[in-house]
Amino acid sequence: MKRPNILLITADQQRGDCFGFEGRRIRTPHLDALAAAGTRFSAAICPSVVCQPSRASMLTGLLPLTHGVHDNGIDLDPATGQRGFAGRLADAGYATAFFGKAHFSTYHTFQPTGTPECVASSAQYGADWNGPYMGFQHAELMLVGHNWFPPELPPRGQHYERYYHADGQGAAKHALYRQSAFDTQGAAQCWHSELPLMWHNTPWTADRAIAWLHDRPRDKPFCAWVSFPDPHHPFDCPLPWSRLHHPSEVDLPPHRMRDLDRRPWWHRAVLESEPVGPPEAVATRKAYSRIAPQTDAQLREIIANTYGMIAMIDHEVGRLRQALLETGAAEDTIIVYTADHGDWLGDHGLILKGPMPYEGLLRVGLIMQGAGLPAGHVVPDPVGTLDLAATFLDLAGARAAPLHGASLLPVIRGEASRDVALSEWELLPARTGVALSLRVARGRRWKLALELRSGAGELYDLAEDPHELHNRFDDPAAAEARATLTAAIMARPDDAGPLRTPVGTA
Repeated sequence: MKRPNILLITADQQRGDCFGFEGRRIRTPHLDALAAAGTRFSAAICPSVVCQPSRASMLTGLLPLTHGVHDNGIDLDPATGQRGFAGRLADAGYATAFFGKAHFSTYHTFQPTGTPECVASSAQYGADWNGPYMGFQHAELMLVGHNWFPPELPPRGQHYERYYHADGQGAAKHALYRQSAFDTQGAAQCWHSELPLMWHNTPWTADRAIAWLHDRPRDKPFCAWVSFPDPHHPFDCPLPWSRLHHPSEVDLPPHRMRDLDRRPWWHRAVLESEPVGPPEAVATRKAYSRIAPQTDAQLREIIANTYGMIAMIDHEVGRLRQALLETGAAEDTIIVYTADHGDWLGDHGLILKGPMPYEGLLRVGLIMQGAGLPAGHVVPDPVGTLDLAATFLDLAGARAAPLHGASLLPVIRGEASRDVALSEWELLPARTGVALSLRVARGRRWKLALELRSGAGELYDLAEDPHELHNRFDDPAAAEARATLTAAIMARPDDAGPLRTPVGTA
């Protein structure tokens, strides 16, 4: 049997319900078509609700405490990364490539670390550097990708930054980027960017991947990861995409008030405690990673802007599919679309992300389309993007070391089922001011979040309470569900490593 190509497309911070096929008022025609032509998982979760741990788990198939990246600001060990799916597929004869935001290593570090993603070390990588990196033989990267931090001026930066500054007009471009063409009602970190589209990093990411698809080696199958840095905050969608969804027409969360007195202790603590670390890092965390409650009008602006960023990515997904057709690879390629994690986007009065793993943050879209996969198929089993590495190796017939994730192919074929998926995050005080050992078990009906240091937790019946309003953790009537999911958390393989010291913020 011919081994398929694999095209993994990811967004950054896209909720699992932010698709047209999920019923939200968002325009995602290409992703809707991809789901209709393939299989989607309606209860897929991320292995951690922040970027670096989740991305490292997607690559390695290991839970965060095992691969070591248990929080943002901790680098994935290159040897561990090399043993991820990209390195193993390369060893099995695949051409492997990465485009866009990697975030396997820390950008903003306290000292130079020597990695190609470290801003302070990036200048040592010349314009002719294209990898290898973490098992990907070819790499074209951007640093950060969220333009709250301007694209680094070369010789710092990587491929996108050199493109952005190549004509010497980088400062003028960023001035346009920061301009808002329309009023956004004072919404936090939200504006209609006037940066011309050709300089934006979303089309750049697709452009570089499309060029590689046309020029790639034709004597071997390929595995390429195309990683878009949006719809991550700031909510800075450029024109005209920022105007595609009118704020008056978007969906508002049904429960958008903070009710911290009804929640476990750490909900309030992480919102009100002072982060720990150097003053500059603390100031950035407070300004960039914490958003105060917004009015409904402001929240509509944020959601409409987020929808615009997702619609722009959707357009690039269409271009990537067209490139597969043009290069004759469409029939032999498995396309996978997902995200590293979601965003509260107003749920419970919260925006962005943190250790409150509500469904908007924990659940992600997961679509697989290609030869041998059923069309219009929906899998309700709880699975995770942790399973992607094992799935890709299974598709390729490649040897896999023991992984925490397992191939999704038997689940798609109905030969196996899943009852629970796991997520974890070990937070040190630098992030929120308190240390937390957060574990999550997502079952078919119930979801448990457990803070191991204190023993506190929250338990929700997602069938009866989809908006997670009623914490059943101490309800005797829910004791069996709590015990079952607690057992799943405690059954995690005993291969966790020691806690590591962050080398930077993120």
